[in-house]
Amino acid sequence: MNTSALWLVCFSSMFSTSLSCYECFVDVNDSLRLCWGYFYTEYGVRNVDTCFRTLGRIFTNNEDVIEAGRVGNGYDKQLKEILDAEILPIAEEFDNQLNNDTVYEERLQTAADNFIAAASKLPRVSGCVPPCGFQSAGAEYNCITCQYDSCEFPLDCPVEEIEVMEYNRSKMLCKVPFQLPDNIEVIWRFAEEVKTQQVDQFTEVTAGLDWVYSIPSTSLQHQGTYQCEIYSNQRSIVRLYYYLTVTPQVEAGHTELQEIFDLSLLPGGQLLPAPGDSPHSPLFPLALLLTACLTALLLLLFLSLGALYLSTMPERTSHSEQHAEGEEDFLELKKIHLVQ
Repeated sequence: MNTSALWLVCFSSMFSTSLSCYECFVDVNDSLRLCWGYFYTEYGVRNVDTCFRTLGRIFTNNEDVIEAGRVGNGYDKQLKEILDAEILPIAEEFDNQLNNDTVYEERLQTAADNFIAAASKLPRVSGCVPPCGFQSAGAEYNCITCQYDSCEFPLDCPVEEIEVMEYNRSKMLCKVPFQLPDNIEVIWRFAEEVKTQQVDQFTEVTAGLDWVYSIPSTSLQHQGTYQCEIYSNQRSIVRLYYYLTVTPQVEAGHTELQEIFDLSLLPGGQLLPAPGDSPHSPLFPLALLLTACLTALLLLLFLSLGALYLSTMPERTSHSEQHAEGEEDFLELKKIHLVQ
């Protein structure tokens, strides 16, 4: 095994327990060049292992370095550029050259301070938007794992309930409050009649780029749970759920009639107050109803009086005719008496 391989094994063993922004971005060969001439003054020997331990103390176990590396999505490349600008010139300068440990200590500490100052100016994580979804834009870089930490939200969103009248239009949106990748696919699925989030109960309905799932005329067979799943590069990002309740028209009409009947039984013709309204607030529809009832009663009274008046007309006519006939008979008798 050559010298480079031995140094590589040594380097890997020194940082096997944890990583840091240094190990995430600096090439192993550059680290070997950097530590080649580390001279341990206490013992008067060249000691590469001690150089690696110095790197671990200044970078790996430095909380300020780790915190400075918590940048937003996509800015890990800038972290590498900043660190390379600090480490590579030292590695080039120290390559095959002996330098005391005090020189290493000073130069590496300065490099770490400069990295902290520059990396802290990079955009921080934009934040995770609850309560669900794999939000890559909200993740932050972790120098301990050399990767981005997700928001750690569940993939499935809570079920949202929607109520719609039968034969009416219903619409569901597959929208999320966080940033999505450019290349996405939207799949709608349906589980008839049940309210569920179990994936095996759903049947695929559409697939493509349809953000909106619309039903022009809702019927009872449309009642159930609708699932919208968003993919990017065959990886699921989020699953939204809508439970649709369909109210039949017959039941709705019966409910309205029942409400009218209940109102007619209330004392004083008062209506039940709506939630949040004052229980004694006057209601305009009640005034219209009372006015209509009073008008109908007056009209009925006038019609009754008219019918009663018409029914008395024949009786008055007969009395007049009888009186006229009596006068004619009297005159006839008088003429007979004069002739005699």
